[in-house]
Amino acid sequence: MPAAAARPESVSDQGDARTEESPVHSDDTPTEAEVADVAAAEQTADAPLLVKTPMVSDSQTFRRAFKDMRDGFGQRELWLSLGWQDIKQRYRRSVLGPFWITIATGLQALAMGLLYSTLLNQPISEYLPYVTIGLIIWNVINASIIEGADVFIANEGLIKQLPSALSVHVYRLVWRQFLFFVHNVAIYALLVVVFALWRNLDVSVLLAIPAIGLLFLNAMWVTIVFGIFATRYRDIAPILGSMTLMLFVLTPVMWSTKALETAVGGMSDRAKLIEIVPTFHYLEIVRAPLLGEPSQWHHWAIVGAITVVGWAVAILALKQYRARVPYWV
Repeated sequence: MPAAAARPESVSDQGDARTEESPVHSDDTPTEAEVADVAAAEQTADAPLLVKTPMVSDSQTFRRAFKDMRDGFGQRELWLSLGWQDIKQRYRRSVLGPFWITIATGLQALAMGLLYSTLLNQPISEYLPYVTIGLIIWNVINASIIEGADVFIANEGLIKQLPSALSVHVYRLVWRQFLFFVHNVAIYALLVVVFALWRNLDVSVLLAIPAIGLLFLNAMWVTIVFGIFATRYRDIAPILGSMTLMLFVLTPVMWSTKALETAVGGMSDRAKLIEIVPTFHYLEIVRAPLLGEPSQWHHWAIVGAITVVGWAVAILALKQYRARVPYWV
């Protein structure tokens, strides 16, 4: 009996020992989940405060606009070859090739020069060079407006498939027009010899170089502005076609204010109205030095002001709409 009584006591003692050793949780002891939550809260408190800032795209910034112009100029091997290829493709399989540019312009200038010199009673030796130079310059202005409005639409495939700057197509168009201009300058060189214009030329003929540079600098911003907006609004292209026809009539390409003053009396005051036509000033800064006539500096001032304002509008258009052009074409 004493042994039997001692046995339950030992079992009870062993149970108490096991109870003390087992990890039994009381109400005051934190659970594992609570410990993990406390540790996460401490890490969050120690970590720096993260502020959510909205993501801002830099596609509509002046930096990207200027970068597009720089990158496009850096890809000059591309647009130089494409511009020259455009001319070769246009006169493909012809015997004279690009010289048809010179022949076509020369015949047009000859026909109009003979007609208007007869109508206005002007000597052909003076009037034909005047008309020829005016027509050569006008071809650049006309192409900058008409072809410039179509520059991105015509290059839809390249814009969507070729990873290049948008300005590549602008450089390509202006480069192509410069090649046309160089071909047509051969007509002026012929007139200098045939009509002995070299007698009237002096050192002021060098002013034609910066004038031609300004002409093509303006052709670039015209192409950018009209190209972007004509791509977005397709009605602009036919409007520009009608506008250039009106400008051709108003601009003294085929006629001159001096000839009108000679043919019709009392035209001096009315002839001043031509000053409001901007293309007139572009003609004068190039044509006057090439004919050996004195340049009037107010033409240079007006062209300079138009150049600054035009490029400001072009850069602003590139900033706002450059990234949208691939979706519009």
